[in-house]
Amino acid sequence: MDKTEKLLKELTEANGVPGYESEISEIITKHFKPIGKLTKDKMGSIICEKPGKTKTPKIMLASHMDEIGFMIKHITKEGFLKFTPLGGWWDQVLLTQPVKIITSKKKEVIGVIGAKPPHLIPQDERSKVVQKKNMYIDVGASSKEDIEKIGIRVGDPVIPLSSFTELAVPNTYMSKAFDDRVGCAVSISALQKLKATTHPNTVFAAATVQEEVGVRGANTSVEMIDPDIAFILESDIAGDVPGIRPEESSTKMGEGPSLLLYDSRMIPNLKLRDLVIDTAKKEKIPLQFTTMEGGATDGSVIHIHKYGVPTVVLGVPTRHIHSHNSIIRRKDFDNAVKLLVALVKKLDKQTVSKLT
Repeated sequence: MDKTEKLLKELTEANGVPGYESEISEIITKHFKPIGKLTKDKMGSIICEKPGKTKTPKIMLASHMDEIGFMIKHITKEGFLKFTPLGGWWDQVLLTQPVKIITSKKKEVIGVIGAKPPHLIPQDERSKVVQKKNMYIDVGASSKEDIEKIGIRVGDPVIPLSSFTELAVPNTYMSKAFDDRVGCAVSISALQKLKATTHPNTVFAAATVQEEVGVRGANTSVEMIDPDIAFILESDIAGDVPGIRPEESSTKMGEGPSLLLYDSRMIPNLKLRDLVIDTAKKEKIPLQFTTMEGGATDGSVIHIHKYGVPTVVLGVPTRHIHSHNSIIRRKDFDNAVKLLVALVKKLDKQTVSKLT
């Protein structure tokens, strides 16, 4: 396992659902600390300032550290745990999935998501998707008193249980939380490369919190940085799986990082978009184009900060996001880092001034 694989494993296996990011925050802080000055906003987003030749322009790299998960909202008298989602979950992907509850004493308790078994459901209802409100988490308890002895209480976070795994296809990885720990890894890796070279600007890498519940950390971190330009580093929805038409998504895993041309809350700065395209071509980096009509990123609030911030989203194609296990390919990650570093090196005052 090389340095990049170790980084991806460490980041994805860490706990950190929205509002409960302390564990992943400590890990990202560890990686940021040798690179530059660290600050935090009052929401918990971490900002690493990497000085270059000049204080301006200020380049913001934004990736969110939180992952989708759940929170315990009710404990039944029989000892079952009812939950509320933290982030977007499809009901179809939840049943029989293992999870871990983190108690207030930091104890990890393993459980499984269950519901009424199909054997007891009328035949005409069996084809219907079971809704989250009818599911529960089973930790093997038989009473509320059992749950109290274990130490679980209402408000405890619940994290998908999954391990970082290299699949049979070489350099193909499966894990939870690639959305958006892969973006955090791109940011960390790019900063490490920039540390060994010069760039005509100052870079501020922000690992934001609570993106999955309304891009909340992006609101506060952009206020602290007040950037001149921003790159949002994300996972992107790979469309190379059965059932997706090319016009819905043509992004394929293994064919390069992606550039988001449109989402429901942001149209990228067109001159910066073109700079990304031209840079990728010059550096011989494969680049794919994507749109997302049903979602948004941290860029949604960053690009309208104050008088506006030229912003684009760079993505690593990822299969099966917002589930217990998603898949990426290593060369997409490596090319995303290479492209980001090349872009940062180009962004001097003159170049940035021409973007608006």
